[in-house]
Amino acid sequence: MSDADFNNGSKPGLVGDFGHAGGMQASASGGGFIKDTTTAAFQADVIQESRNQPVLVDFWAPWCGPCKQLTPVLEKAVNEAGGAVKLVKMNIDDHPAIPGQLGIQSIPAVIAFKDGQPVDGFQGAVPESQVKEFIQRLGGGKQSPKIDEALQAASQAREAGDQQMAARIYSMVLEAEPDNADALGGMAEMLVEAGDIEAAKSVLDKAPEDKADAPAIAAVRARIQLAEQAASLGDPADLERRLADNPKDHQARFDLAMIQNVLGERVAAADNLLHIVKTDRSWNDDGARAQLLTFFEAWGPTDEATLQARRKLSSLLFS
Repeated sequence: MSDADFNNGSKPGLVGDFGHAGGMQASASGGGFIKDTTTAAFQADVIQESRNQPVLVDFWAPWCGPCKQLTPVLEKAVNEAGGAVKLVKMNIDDHPAIPGQLGIQSIPAVIAFKDGQPVDGFQGAVPESQVKEFIQRLGGGKQSPKIDEALQAASQAREAGDQQMAARIYSMVLEAEPDNADALGGMAEMLVEAGDIEAAKSVLDKAPEDKADAPAIAAVRARIQLAEQAASLGDPADLERRLADNPKDHQARFDLAMIQNVLGERVAAADNLLHIVKTDRSWNDDGARAQLLTFFEAWGPTDEATLQARRKLSSLLFS
């Protein structure tokens, strides 16, 4: 099912203030776990509330067909989680400022908040199994505690630079759960970082159809796409010389950002794209901003480069 494009709906002028708290009304079917919010209430309903348990924010609009399919699936999964997570719904027609700040381009879109920060998300009318898996990863499902502990240990091993240990842990998880999206995504991401794109693709191909678009797997697919695009862009030194001669050479700056991303220079890559957005938003049909959002998806919502660039992008677009 394809998403509904944000631009297909009406987008009133920006209203409200991100920092003002306000009230919200519980959805009739929510049992206290599901509520509607506004721009003014977002700080209290999402940011503050997410310090108690994960909060899912469902960005939707009345004209969006896929939204009508996803909403009952979300509500059912959240109710079954019994309060481990909460669901907050925001109508983007009535409240466009916050989805704009978060870089939401199409709906339905669901962003998860924990401890006051966005930590994960997905777009489109995904199947119920994927929604439940998403909630499990946030700590609101029934995934085996041992599996969850193993995945955390793999992440810690990667952060410590012990790739071999992380690979062994992921392999053990996949022996127990061959379709575990987090383990598949983690293993594939390590292969991408090692430069073995084809092996990473082979790992991702093992994901079942209902998990092919899971956030952990989608993020690696986005990284692979970016790596393949950057491979044909040439020598970064040549691009830097072009920019020294002509700082307004947006194509050179864009290509350099693509290469910097592959080299792991995320902040520099984001800053180059942000420079284009600031200088000439219309360049290449707003291509710099669109590419930046692709970077966000590939890096993940909790990556420091993502968080920093999102703040800068919001400042450019809504100041």
